[in-house]
Amino acid sequence: MNNELSLYLLQALAVMAVLFIVAIGVGVLSIIVIYIIDKTQTTQAVRYNFPVIGRFRYLFEHLGEFFRQYFFSQDREEMPFNRAERAWVYRAAKNLDNTIAFGSTYDLTKPGAVIFPNTAFPTLGIDAVETAPVTIGPYCEKPYLARSLFNMSAMSYGAISKPAVLALSEGAAKAGCWLNTGEGGLSKYHLAYKPDIVFQLGTAKFGVRDINGDLNDNKLRELGANDCIKMFEVKLSQGAKAGMGGLLPGDKVTPEIAAIRGITVGETCHSPNRHIDVSNVSELLNLIARIRQVTGKPCGFKTVIGDTEWLDDLCGEIKKRGIESAPDFITIDSGDGGSGAAPQSLMDYVGLPIQESLPRVIDLLSRHQIRERIKIIASGKMITPAGACWALCVGADFISSARGFMFALGCIQALQCNRNTCPTGITTHNVKLQKGLDPRLKSERIANYVKNMLLGIGNIAHSCGVEDPRHLTRKHVRIVVSYGHSKPFSELYPPVAQINTRNDAAA
Repeated sequence: MNNELSLYLLQALAVMAVLFIVAIGVGVLSIIVIYIIDKTQTTQAVRYNFPVIGRFRYLFEHLGEFFRQYFFSQDREEMPFNRAERAWVYRAAKNLDNTIAFGSTYDLTKPGAVIFPNTAFPTLGIDAVETAPVTIGPYCEKPYLARSLFNMSAMSYGAISKPAVLALSEGAAKAGCWLNTGEGGLSKYHLAYKPDIVFQLGTAKFGVRDINGDLNDNKLRELGANDCIKMFEVKLSQGAKAGMGGLLPGDKVTPEIAAIRGITVGETCHSPNRHIDVSNVSELLNLIARIRQVTGKPCGFKTVIGDTEWLDDLCGEIKKRGIESAPDFITIDSGDGGSGAAPQSLMDYVGLPIQESLPRVIDLLSRHQIRERIKIIASGKMITPAGACWALCVGADFISSARGFMFALGCIQALQCNRNTCPTGITTHNVKLQKGLDPRLKSERIANYVKNMLLGIGNIAHSCGVEDPRHLTRKHVRIVVSYGHSKPFSELYPPVAQINTRNDAAA
């Protein structure tokens, strides 16, 4: 018996030895083949000069996207969002303690830094008031009473996954904020938990177009009859690609998404860089009036600000037509990028950042005496209470975010949004990668994020001595203009006196 066992062991060892030798041989042969391939190609100099080992450069470059934030980056240096910002959102979404110790890592002396001057007598908790809802679209058949200061910016089903949309839908319903569909149209997943919805009308008019791609009133009317849809947003441009239409890579165009949008499965989808029926301010107001009349609900537009001359023309046209003709809101997006896929040249260099565009637009509307008529939604990298409070100080009525909610869903800033390889399942339609994203769990984190954002906004407002964050003004924020020296924003952008245009119109 022992002899037989010894024989089996010897045979097993012999087989393993043969396999090991074969594996080594295959490995050596593979290295030789790769060496020959690298030395006979001229498309990549690194591979030619350093055959075989030069290939590791591309592997490490790819892995660096995932690991640099953990091992190499400092808390405040990474872009587009640094570790400190992401960590705040992660903790807020998990409802964890968000305090820190031993001093701030935020450089209060760097030009551009935002500082909120605290008052000697801050607002007590018992004196704080709950932020009241704001009416959007007072001249509409069905105005929208918006409850939340902080809301979800546009994220299309297609750009993000089914479980991500489900989580956002349930989270928005729990938090009482609105959910913007993005330009990809309305899906059953948006409606799953009946949140307040802003339907975005992109340049391709997905979800409301006929077979020729033109706006279809019957489809508009059908959407207007849906109680969940509260407003319509005409997208002129967005931060990721000002001056260019939406882009959905072909590997994200599934049969379901193709059916919702009315496009071809597997083909990259390019939207026009503007609405083909809107070439001037008069046609923009015509489109807004048509949507408002057909649906009975508020309608505004979203844009990245660059040239402002057209806004002067828009205000002039509104005055000619009457205050009722004005867009019910304007969403101002920052020119330094967003969650969408876009050419780097556009994302890096086209469009003004929100820090410059927001005060310009608010002051322009005030000069034309229509600021009270048009609500302002600020969007662009405002994922923490400080960014939101800055926008409120400048004059915004609401703040919206897309990437903040992506972090709340579990985004690790792997920079894979434009591919179908998102490791957290948020921006991919690979079912295997989606399995780690539990919509029920993530919806709780979405609701927690909104709750803690509003709490943080309130904390800053009360430190400044106001009872309601909407009472923040430009004197409540300072900007560092040179090393260690700051100025009140009210000096940099003196506020323009605002006139109640509704009273003017009535008179």
